[in-house]
Amino acid sequence: MQSSAEQILALYLVKRANLVRFFAARLGSSAAAEDLVQDIYLKISGLGKDAVVENNSAFLYRIGANLLLDRVRQERRAMARDGAWSESKRVTIGGEAVVDEPPADDVVDSRRRLEKLTEAVGGLPPKMQEAFRLHKLGGMSHAETADSMGISVSAVEKHVSAALKALVKRLSP
Repeated sequence: MQSSAEQILALYLVKRANLVRFFAARLGSSAAAEDLVQDIYLKISGLGKDAVVENNSAFLYRIGANLLLDRVRQERRAMARDGAWSESKRVTIGGEAVVDEPPADDVVDSRRRLEKLTEAVGGLPPKMQEAFRLHKLGGMSHAETADSMGISVSAVEKHVSAALKALVKRLSP
């Protein structure tokens, strides 16, 4: 004799097409219904051999309805979360939403300038480059840069000043 779990699985295989049609009508999508019916299979395949079910057919549809309800709740939570996120990122002026991002051509131009600057810094003499990177890009003071490089503060000032002059000359149009 088959256990209740085996009977439910056998009934699932017989009623699979009906389940798909039933849930496709509620979801408005055959693909979503197929996913849901597959989830039903996963649930019933996890039933223990000692599972006792009064009405196997009703049990299949109840599992599907519960999964459908879980899916709807999950989608609502996701929509609420996404709506809250987009609302927090939206900038409004005079009640109208405005884009708070630079135009694409400005972004491209900024990236090109950054690439040129990076290339120009890479072309500086090693000590000058190190002093510039530590002080201007690393945020170190002249004294900290001098300690890090093992040179005098005056030498750091000269390296940074010379680096700035070289970069301005190289990057000027």
